[in-house]
Amino acid sequence: MDTSRRNFLAGITGAGVAGTVPLLTQLENPESQTPTFRQGTAEYKGPNVIIIRFGGGCRRRETIEPDTTYAPHLLNTLAPRGVLFKNMMIDSLQPTQGVDTSHGQGTIYILSGSYRKLGNAGGDGLAERFVPSAPTLFEYFRSTFNISAHETLVINSEDRKQEEFLTYSNHLRYGIDYRCQILSLYRYKRFLYPRLLSQGTRDGQQLSPQQRDQITKELRELESIDTRLPTSKNEQLQGFWERWQAHYGETGFKNPRGDRLLTELALRSMQDGQIQPRMMIVNYTDCDYVHWGIPSHYTTAVAIMDQGLKQIVDAADTLPFYKDNTLFVVVPDCGRDNNPFVDVPFQHHFNSRSSHEIFCLAFGKGVENHGTVVNDVVDQVQIAGAIGSLAGFETHDAETDHLANYLA
Repeated sequence: MDTSRRNFLAGITGAGVAGTVPLLTQLENPESQTPTFRQGTAEYKGPNVIIIRFGGGCRRRETIEPDTTYAPHLLNTLAPRGVLFKNMMIDSLQPTQGVDTSHGQGTIYILSGSYRKLGNAGGDGLAERFVPSAPTLFEYFRSTFNISAHETLVINSEDRKQEEFLTYSNHLRYGIDYRCQILSLYRYKRFLYPRLLSQGTRDGQQLSPQQRDQITKELRELESIDTRLPTSKNEQLQGFWERWQAHYGETGFKNPRGDRLLTELALRSMQDGQIQPRMMIVNYTDCDYVHWGIPSHYTTAVAIMDQGLKQIVDAADTLPFYKDNTLFVVVPDCGRDNNPFVDVPFQHHFNSRSSHEIFCLAFGKGVENHGTVVNDVVDQVQIAGAIGSLAGFETHDAETDHLANYLA
């Protein structure tokens, strides 16, 4: 029996794909006043940006409350380095939009700075794939500066293929030309399986007819997920996966799994001189396994994220490319329920008030107010504008950069 969270929840939510025929047509939002951009040519001299999606739905209680935290490094070591927004909310701005509190949606809100109605890029119900109507940070960044696609990365979970499409919005004036790239186990399989079929072996063992048929079937299923117009292969990412293959082999049994995999992908990209992302979001997810009803799935996942966060920050503190020039933003995609009438009060995140209650920690380059705790109500969609302000590019369709006022 397949007991993956993806099958159990049928994907629960998706993250955006963007507009290409036949899946989507990129349509200009009639409300947008964004001027047309050409590909960015300016040299980027600002900070590297690393967003940590403390995700899968995460409550304040298990993260930023001292007596109950499972993330001691975040709270006790990293928070004193920056500004902790203890009272960040989802959809608190007036008038409220009635948005859903979930993973793909929350990631889009973080990256786009907008609660505009999301498009649909296939799927329905719990398997729906959402599309941002406003440009993402990656698109703003690449439209302004001479930044290559491989320098803007989403590090994605193997269990959330819906979020493989969060590479560009359906905004006519941005979109595919300013897309980012993704590192994930899904992408590795898309790289690996054609090679296995061509060479006829896997980890040095000859493929049987049954194994060849199985790989062919899996490859077709993987390819069927993405129905957008094909884009050319990225040379730098092809090289990354070649080095990954040489290190971890071809079986998938040797590399880390779950959120530990995301940490490893992030670290290797930072250490890889051919990649070295200037902007990256790490989409941690494993907290969401608590949907199965086992509390330790959630608390253990929070601890694993905290450990991964430590590793990534330690790398940024020591690698010359990142040292003293990296802005970190740590924020959940959504909160979780706090239902006292069920065995596991935080099992789900069904648009309850506590599902709207999150936090945000910003530290690193550009954040001058160290050890500051902000109790004012702030909103998730104000993050994108603040990042743009600190990194030196406009986020025309995003909410105000109000948060930046607290940081410097």
